[in-house]
Amino acid sequence: MNEQKVLVTGGAGYIGSHACKALQQSGFIPVTFDNLVTGWRDAVKFGPLENGDLLNKVDIDRVFEKHSPVAVMHFAALSQVGESMLKPGLYWQNNVMGSLNLIQAAVDHCCMDFVFSSTCATYGDQDGVVLDEDSLQHPINAYGASKRAVENILADYQATYGLNQVIFRYFNVAGADPEAEIGEFHQPETHLIPMIFDAVDGKRDALTIFGTDYNTPDGTCIRDYVHVYDLVEAHILGLKWLQQGRGSRVFNLGTGDGFSVREVVDHAGQVTKRPVPIIEGARRPGDCTKLVSGSSRAVSELGWSAARSNMKQMITDAWRWHQNGDFKK
Repeated sequence: MNEQKVLVTGGAGYIGSHACKALQQSGFIPVTFDNLVTGWRDAVKFGPLENGDLLNKVDIDRVFEKHSPVAVMHFAALSQVGESMLKPGLYWQNNVMGSLNLIQAAVDHCCMDFVFSSTCATYGDQDGVVLDEDSLQHPINAYGASKRAVENILADYQATYGLNQVIFRYFNVAGADPEAEIGEFHQPETHLIPMIFDAVDGKRDALTIFGTDYNTPDGTCIRDYVHVYDLVEAHILGLKWLQQGRGSRVFNLGTGDGFSVREVVDHAGQVTKRPVPIIEGARRPGDCTKLVSGSSRAVSELGWSAARSNMKQMITDAWRWHQNGDFKK
C-alpha cells in the first residue's frame, strides 16, 4: 500500500476536491490545505483537512512538518477574471505571495515535486488561435498575470534549488464526479453550465447570452471545455511523470475544438429534457470570439485522454450532481 501523502492546496474547491478523489484512487493520501473561503468542508472526503492560509507561513510550515508530503498539487487561487480587473492587488497578494510562500516551504522541507494548476489566461487575447505550450504569453488581466508570475517563480526555483514542476494550462472546466460524490458548487455561481441549470430550475429568470453576432457558425462565442475528471487525471499523470524523474514540463489541456454558448445551451436542454429560458444580451467588453487550447503534448507524452470531455457527457455528469448533491458547509 502506497502511503505517500500529497499536499493539495484548494482541495476543498471544485477541481481540488476531484483531484483528492483521483489521488486516493491512485493510492496516495491527499492532504487538503484550504482556508475554506470559497471551498467547502463537505467536499473534503478523501483525506485529512488542514485549515490554513497560504499567506500565513506558520500554517504552511506546520502542515509540511506534520505530514511530510512527497509532492504538492497547487490549485488554491482566486480565479474570477472580472474581479481581478477591479481588485488587482488582491490577486497579486493572494495568488502570487501565497504561492511564493508555498513554493519556499516546499523547498525548505525538501518536497521537490510540484504540480501547478495554471491557466490559459496566461496567453491573453489570442482570438481564433489553437494555443499550444509554445504560444506567447501576454496576459490581459490580473488573474492571468498572477498565474504567469507563479510560473516564473517556479522556473527560478528550479534553476536555483532543483524544484521539479509540471504546469498545466487550461480554459474552462465542466462536469462532475461520475459517481456524484462531489461536484461544482460556487456561491455565487459564475460558470455557464451551473447557471444554465439554475435557469432550468427557476432559480434565475433566464440565462443571458452575451453577444449573438460573433463570427462563428451560430453567432455566439466558442470556448474550450475539459471534463473535471479528465483534468484531474492529467494532474495524476503529471505527478507520476515527476516521480519517474522525467523533469519539468508544461502541458496544455483542451480538446482543440471548443463549443459555442448556444451549443452548450442546446446540449443542456437535451440532457435535462427541459427548455432553457434565455435572454439575448449585448457583447461583454473583453470577450474573445474563439479561445481553444490544443493538447497533443499531453496526449503523446503523458498518455492523457480527454475521454469524457464531450459536451453531452460533461452536462450529464454535472446534471446528476446538480439534482442530488450540494455542500452545506
